[in-house]
Amino acid sequence: MTTCSHCFAEGFVRTARTECTGRLLTCDQRHAGAVLSGYAAHCNDHRPRQSRNQLPPRLDEPAAVPPGAEIRRRKVLGGVVSE
Repeated sequence: MTTCSHCFAEGFVRTARTECTGRLLTCDQRHAGAVLSGYAAHCNDHRPRQSRNQLPPRLDEPAAVPPGAEIRRRKVLGGVVSE
């Protein structure tokens, strides 16, 4: 693993720990895997990145909401994360 990819992995682990697993009580390895999979999907599909001009990693069109559009919040991971 190169130094750069190592720092991305450390960043994800730190963020997942503070925003996800630090707020949830997981009962077993299967539950922890499901929680982390859901959090990784949220990070890759919905969470904007400054380095990509506020686009999520797996999205190529702008994630901005048009002016005047209704904004709806959706709970993810039992309310730990809101999209």
